[in-house]
Amino acid sequence: MRQHELRHKIIEEMHLRRWPRLKSPGNVVQIVRVLDNQEREEESRYLAETLPAAGIAYSPSARHVSGNYAEAITFAWERHTEGSSITVFDSTPEGGDQALAARHWAEDFPGRVVRATRISVVADEAEAESILPRLDFSRDDLVSCRILGRLRMWSDFQLHEEGFGRLVIAANGADPATLSRAIQQLQELGNYRNMALLGLPEVREQWNELDQIESQLRQFAIDVGDDSMRDDVLLERVSEVAGHLATLSNRIGYRLNATRAYAKLVDERLEDLQPEAIESYYTLAHFIRRRFLPAVRTCDSHRERLDQINARTGDLASLLRARISTRIENQNAQLLESLERRAEVQLRLQQLVEGLSIFALAYYGVGLVGYVLGAVAHFVEIPSTNVIMGVSVPVVMVTIWLMARHLKRRILGKPH
Repeated sequence: MRQHELRHKIIEEMHLRRWPRLKSPGNVVQIVRVLDNQEREEESRYLAETLPAAGIAYSPSARHVSGNYAEAITFAWERHTEGSSITVFDSTPEGGDQALAARHWAEDFPGRVVRATRISVVADEAEAESILPRLDFSRDDLVSCRILGRLRMWSDFQLHEEGFGRLVIAANGADPATLSRAIQQLQELGNYRNMALLGLPEVREQWNELDQIESQLRQFAIDVGDDSMRDDVLLERVSEVAGHLATLSNRIGYRLNATRAYAKLVDERLEDLQPEAIESYYTLAHFIRRRFLPAVRTCDSHRERLDQINARTGDLASLLRARISTRIENQNAQLLESLERRAEVQLRLQQLVEGLSIFALAYYGVGLVGYVLGAVAHFVEIPSTNVIMGVSVPVVMVTIWLMARHLKRRILGKPH
């Protein structure tokens, strides 16, 4: 069979993110970071330097690396679109040297931490209740519910010592595959939640700028209707506002799109976990509705506001273009009218000159007739030279007019 060149990569992609099967008791440490290009290079060098010591080969093009860090301690590193995550799975007694070394190794990765969690996995709820007091959870914010029907989780989703959040999972007899899947989905829910909320501070920073832009647009709408305002000044103002909006949109557009995508993933993970309420505790669903969804709606509202302001700016720019176009058309009409008046005056002057020219030519023509009659009178008796000259005047004028008319038609190309 001829294989598609991407078949193996597709199959690998389907299995990349699967965690190893977990058992209780145990501990999991996960740190999620965002990285810029320089930090990605530093991370690649860090992996290349540290993994061979654990007997694991590393390729700079790898998107997922997993293996044994030490006896009973495994890890999984994964590269994401905006960063990476490192997860250490520890089934040794808590506080062992190897576990501490693995945790420090995970903490030393380059990048900026978005979420760091220590997870304690215990056999049942009784054991969980015994360790809760020393974890210093905030009772007012404590979330606890059943997930996937049998397991139970506890967390206040706050930062504790050394910048870690704490999570307790009671397996309650769940098989290793279910336990692993539940913790992974629970972590993904929290990770996607934090990544989605990265856009919220930027949104809040832009509120005042959008308020100022809206104020400028309101004043601009008034000024567009003021005929005394210069068009070039208005055009410069609307161009400045449009440029400012484009800068704001470019600066936050990717983040808002990411927020929407991550929020959908949070909804999917919440549905997969099937949280069930426990009396006197908040559930995951309640926590998401109360804390997360309002923030996502704020980001969505900011996106809509940006779109609306962009649309208003476009409408006002169109209104200004219509104003400029109308003014230019009026100026052109006035110019054409002025040209028509000038042409009409020039035509009348030309006609007047033509009339005067006919009279002048007739005057000289009659004079020539007089000279001819004077010459003829020496040879032939003529009754009255003046009478003949007077009679010739209309004949000469008509003749000159007809000749001028004929020449004018030939020059202008008019038919006879």
